[in-house]
Amino acid sequence: MVEKLISFSLKNRLFVLAVALALFVWGVFEMKTNPIDAIPDLSENQVIVFTEWMGRSPQVIEDQVTYPLMSNLQGIPKVKNIRGASMFGMSFVYLIFEDNADIYWARTRVMERLSFASRLLPTGVSPTLGPDGTGVGHIFWYTLEAKDWDLGELRTLQDWYVKFALQNVSGVSEVASFGGQQKQYQVNINPTKLNYYNIPLMQVLNAVRANNNDVGGRKFEMSDMGYIVRGLGYYKNISDIENTVITSYNGVPVLIKDVATVQLGGDLRLGIFDENGNGETVGGIIVMRYGENADAVIKRVKEKIKEVEKGLPKGVKFKVAYDRSSLIEEAIESVKGTLIEEMITVSIVVLIFLFHWRSAVIILIQMPISIAISFILLNAFGLSSNIMSLTGIALAIGVIVDDGIVMVENAYRHLSEAENDKT
Repeated sequence: MVEKLISFSLKNRLFVLAVALALFVWGVFEMKTNPIDAIPDLSENQVIVFTEWMGRSPQVIEDQVTYPLMSNLQGIPKVKNIRGASMFGMSFVYLIFEDNADIYWARTRVMERLSFASRLLPTGVSPTLGPDGTGVGHIFWYTLEAKDWDLGELRTLQDWYVKFALQNVSGVSEVASFGGQQKQYQVNINPTKLNYYNIPLMQVLNAVRANNNDVGGRKFEMSDMGYIVRGLGYYKNISDIENTVITSYNGVPVLIKDVATVQLGGDLRLGIFDENGNGETVGGIIVMRYGENADAVIKRVKEKIKEVEKGLPKGVKFKVAYDRSSLIEEAIESVKGTLIEEMITVSIVVLIFLFHWRSAVIILIQMPISIAISFILLNAFGLSSNIMSLTGIALAIGVIVDDGIVMVENAYRHLSEAENDKT
């Protein structure tokens, strides 16, 4: 079989060269389209269902949210396992699918089942799907650096400007904000005053909720002009909340400020984000979408950051905390360096021992073709270029070189012996 293959190749040299050139061009194309990352994605094929019910204990969350969800999400096709976790105010349900299941098909099936399962949850509790990212999807971290800026102001800038801009980048699944304080209006109710006026707590909550709203009317025509009538009722400052009417007591309106104090503060925090021991900071985490090219996504994020910086207030700038592209580039440069070094070494070895430049060219040609074919196979099996696969290619280069030197030297020896026999 080998003899026939060699004989066919010698008789059809142009055909062999054309096939080799086609494989090389195809491999270069596949190399450019192959996803590049620093580390291999070994995470499970999973869909996360996140439910928030603030103020409830883990036991209540487990009994009324996590358990009903896990019970009704069972039976989805291609699900291997379902895991649940309950904590203060939050519930997580992890659905582990088979490796051959398409992630977006799986998310669709989970969403279909959630439309029924959500009916069994307490009123006002709504489960949502987590981002379509993987466990190694955190590809870029940044912080907002500013002097004389309050942490609450930085967090507001991050949540309402930077985050929305970066979420539009192709390949980004989520921009998770961290650090700082989320501003909120806080109504601190005095229970003694509630008892004095005989007002239930829910009545205060309903009054605040009902008065923070815009209402629409109808069109009013006058003098051949049409006017849209609407009521503007959204809260704009603390005094608007304080002057909200709860009820009347002996004909006198009872306001929020009569039974509570209103202030502007930060949301409850369970921790802080410290950067290198220099104090608290505010920033975000870029989560890559499933199956995307990490290197390409990071480049697009950096280009978008340059645009966003133009709109930041004076004195505020981005600071990179973690950038995986540097590790990716180092891995690629390592493989390139290894390839160049081995090509030079092989050329020197062949020229010194054989004194035959055509033999050296033969070995140098087969190395890039073999590497190009390896990227064709990577894409065919859905594998990305990472430290593990690139290291394997770098190690395989040595095998290719050894094989090339042995085969060329053996062929050179046989040709020399044949020439000597003729003479």
